[in-house]
Amino acid sequence: MRVLTLNPGSSSLKTSLVVDGTPVGWATVDLEDAHDAAGQALGRWSTVDAVVIRFVHGGSRTGPVQIAPDVLDALETLAPFAPLHQPRAVRLAREVFRSRPGLLVIAAFDTAFHVHLPEEASRYALPREWTTQGRLRRYGFHGLSCRHAARRIAELLATDRAEFLCCHLGAGVSVTAIRGGRSVDTSMGFTPLEGPAMATRSGSVDPGLLLHVMRTAPMSVEDMEEALYHRSGLAGMSGTNGDLRAVLAREAAGDPDAVTAVAVYLHRIRREIGAMAASLDRIDAVVFTGGVTEHQPELIARLAGGLGVFGISADPARCLGDGDRVISPDDAAVTVFAMGTGEDVELARDAEAVLSMERV
Repeated sequence: MRVLTLNPGSSSLKTSLVVDGTPVGWATVDLEDAHDAAGQALGRWSTVDAVVIRFVHGGSRTGPVQIAPDVLDALETLAPFAPLHQPRAVRLAREVFRSRPGLLVIAAFDTAFHVHLPEEASRYALPREWTTQGRLRRYGFHGLSCRHAARRIAELLATDRAEFLCCHLGAGVSVTAIRGGRSVDTSMGFTPLEGPAMATRSGSVDPGLLLHVMRTAPMSVEDMEEALYHRSGLAGMSGTNGDLRAVLAREAAGDPDAVTAVAVYLHRIRREIGAMAASLDRIDAVVFTGGVTEHQPELIARLAGGLGVFGISADPARCLGDGDRVISPDDAAVTVFAMGTGEDVELARDAEAVLSMERV
């Protein structure tokens, strides 16, 4: 089975060809133009059984679905809740339909992994008349990455009952508590804004502060959305575009804004790790994954250096390795792993599940 996976990020598209569950090729292309991005991917790997697209938000959907026009229209209505990613995925799907009519196109959802969050983790402390329909709740994101981590942890620890933390560190940042392969708490909520500070996103902010700014600036809802998604986080604190490499370079040069930005960034991640740890009975492992783990491994050692109270530590030399690996010292209380996100494999698994149902 040949599956083309399309994983749209905030500015680029990761594509991969997965054959019988094994990635055999990948590429990253610019996503500013859905026509060009889809064309490049389909041109590179033209003979496929299905295309599967990562959608950050699936609402209450519990698993992957074949995309039909009505499904795509429904997914487009969720764009305001994930504005950096959802519109790109929708445009990409429309372009695949246009350029390759008749090809099976499947949507896989990050939110599906978190759909069974316990009530105490999914509910906001808001008026009942707001929340009774079950839509104003914490959805959680980075679910495909978390699901891959859960699968690998079960293999590496030889148990399906592991309790661990998955820390996805990329342009977006989240921490998820996982028990027995299921999400029991996560730092992202109704939107991917909640949680630690990120590349350009603010992370959690006192809503009273936002109300104050909107009253005194004044500013529109659209202006506030733009500020929180595009001009906050590392970008807002350091005066850069949010690229962690640039921020770290400025920090190394002694720029005070960059020094503070990195300190806040690490502190907020550690704080979420502590919060998620409280949702577990024990910590069997910690998984670091995402682009930061892959490209700035030395920062993972710094991050873990402030987590000793949880028995979490990392060997700086081991952080510099490749592939899925243990990065904690041999005598560490908690086993710490660095892993690839494996989102392409999870996307292909979802496509295969839909294809299997089609053939029944």
